[in-house]
Amino acid sequence: MAARNKARTRAFQIMFEAEQRGAAPTSVMADWIRLARTDDRQPPVTEYTRQLVEGYEAHASRIDELLAGHSVGWTLDRMPVVDRSLLRLGAYELLWEDDVPDAVVLDEAVQLAKEFSTDDSPSFVNGLLGRLMELKPTLTL
Repeated sequence: MAARNKARTRAFQIMFEAEQRGAAPTSVMADWIRLARTDDRQPPVTEYTRQLVEGYEAHASRIDELLAGHSVGWTLDRMPVVDRSLLRLGAYELLWEDDVPDAVVLDEAVQLAKEFSTDDSPSFVNGLLGRLMELKPTLTL
């Protein structure tokens, strides 16, 4: 697994755990970092994982606004937590990480949906992030 792929997976896991615990993603990430110092089984939090988690948290309100505004027939609260976490991560990377090609962001989000969510999730994640990708030049960030 490539380094960025692992970083995305860890960022997703941190964001999912944060949602489940009702905690800030950076707080959960700090817990992961502390645990990695004492437990060899805990995967390390890489710089790119930190960048993704901190970047998402810095833009969380705008990301949720965009996801809610462009998802057809789904409110954020109604989305499965896994999908919501994947969409938040993908939206952040798509809109604020300019060094990652858009197609890579979509492909990675779809692969994570295949691995961690339901059979319907990959197409849902692809469709919503694809819509944001189309609108990207016109979005005010």
